Amino acid sequence: MSNEQMENIRHSAAHMLAAAVLELYPETKLAIGPTIENGFYYDFLFPNGMVISENDLPKIEEVMKKIISGNHKFVGRKVTAAQAKKEEKDQPFKLELIKEFSGDGQELTMYESGPFTDLCRGGHVNSTKEIPVDGLKLHKVAGAYWRGSEKNPMLTRIYGLLFSTKKELEDYLYQLEEAKKRDHRKLGKELELFAVLDEVGPGLPLFYPKGALLRRTVENFIIEMQEKKGYEPIWIPHITKGKLYELSGHLDKYDAMYPPMELKDEASYYLKPMNCPHFMMLYKTNSHSYRELPLRWTCTTTNYRYEKSGELSGLTRVRSLTQDDCHVFARPDQIENEINLMLDMVGETYRVFNFTNFWVRISTHDPKNKEKYIGDPDVWQQSEVALSRLIVSRGWKHEIGVGEAAFYGPKLDFMVKDVLGREWQLSTIQLDMNLPARFELEYVDSDGAKQRPVVIHRAILGSTERFLGILIEHYGGAFPVWLSPTQVLLAPVSIKHVDGARKIFAELGEQGIRAAIDEADETVGNKVRKAVGQKIPYIVVVGDKEISGEDWMIRVRGEKDQIKMSKEDFVNKLKKEISERVV
Repeated sequence: MSNEQMENIRHSAAHMLAAAVLELYPETKLAIGPTIENGFYYDFLFPNGMVISENDLPKIEEVMKKIISGNHKFVGRKVTAAQAKKEEKDQPFKLELIKEFSGDGQELTMYESGPFTDLCRGGHVNSTKEIPVDGLKLHKVAGAYWRGSEKNPMLTRIYGLLFSTKKELEDYLYQLEEAKKRDHRKLGKELELFAVLDEVGPGLPLFYPKGALLRRTVENFIIEMQEKKGYEPIWIPHITKGKLYELSGHLDKYDAMYPPMELKDEASYYLKPMNCPHFMMLYKTNSHSYRELPLRWTCTTTNYRYEKSGELSGLTRVRSLTQDDCHVFARPDQIENEINLMLDMVGETYRVFNFTNFWVRISTHDPKNKEKYIGDPDVWQQSEVALSRLIVSRGWKHEIGVGEAAFYGPKLDFMVKDVLGREWQLSTIQLDMNLPARFELEYVDSDGAKQRPVVIHRAILGSTERFLGILIEHYGGAFPVWLSPTQVLLAPVSIKHVDGARKIFAELGEQGIRAAIDEADETVGNKVRKAVGQKIPYIVVVGDKEISGEDWMIRVRGEKDQIKMSKEDFVNKLKKEISERVV
């Protein structure tokens, strides 16, 4: 079945949802009902403050399927605005749409399907018998402001899933259940990784010690890898004068900046939403020769963006986001080598974190609209050819996004699939011919002439917070040993074994192993159950034998049987898993 066919089926099902709601609740006001990925929704204003919950969905679904079984044809007819207003006289949201859509005097379309008629531009099945009811399920209810504005009425949005077959629906529902279990917001609380508190503010996560350890481990991996490749760290402040963003163009163009801090007898200061201008200014403070290039500067630093509160979600959409930001100042003839080096790091990162299913969008300029872009056309041509050649030579799955380039240069966006098949954008590599010009950056070439460098922006994690949210869900909180905040849990059999466990704890720490002791005065069984719930990779019950130097019995996460091993062998096993970053 083609995407267009499925789109028409889902759109038609949205009409049937509205028909069912009107049959059950005749005074309901209708808004819109578009298709979305995997299904559709319809927005309603129910009468007299009526509240619809997910408990009502089976009843609505039953009526909806009964209407679908009536084999009703979808018939469209053209109407004037006046006719449409007459037919929709009791539907205020439809009347608003009619006024908007008929502004230039064009005709509108009404679609009839059995007992239901709706203002719609089309894209339907011929008959309701084409809607696969076995693959249909109404699955959740949410609130949504009319037209997305808080100034408008709050509507009830009913979501429906629709697939070609019952099996596809069941597979997707299973995936949803798995996603609930892996929800990083749920696991973040259960595993004591992070918290988002009203007293601090939405989108501003705080990290507990375990979460901070996880965060540091991830960031240190990137820092160590890139410094081995010749990247040098810099440091930049978190606030700056507004003039810097006037120069870069962000003050006029970027809409997620926090309001300025107005200081007495001072310029206006802003929390930085991005780092690029700071890098440019630092480069500009010194003169540079072609021999110095490329300069590879990097900084792991936090930015602050005023994202809409309704779009915030755990760690994956925040207002304080930390970037593994890098800017390479290069000659045009160095672009290919520098991007190749970045691709090496991206590939290594995805291998280490077990993100093996990914593809790359190569975003190029639109040759039919050359006026949209700045910079030397020859550099554009060379850059796009180099980007494509490098991705193709690695055999990485890719697509060409013609016209998807930024106005200042082509880019690579990396799309990663997690274990549930959900797609996330992570790494980005962008060529920039705009900021070097705006900041009048220069280097002196071999002939003594001043030239403009090209800047390559690069972030592998994208944002630490978002990457961690994805990582938590990818592993379901059961991190490989090298990432686990606690790698070994020591469970003393009784109070008299606590001192012995502390000694073992210190020995493990000296070997670079992150251990913890459960000193609670409770049974070993309770301690083990808690450790299993915390998804700790290894659990060692510490009793007389373990303290006296005999072999340990070790519980391995996810394994039914324990393993028997000497302390020395166990330590060597752990150190190997950590150093090799075994997944």
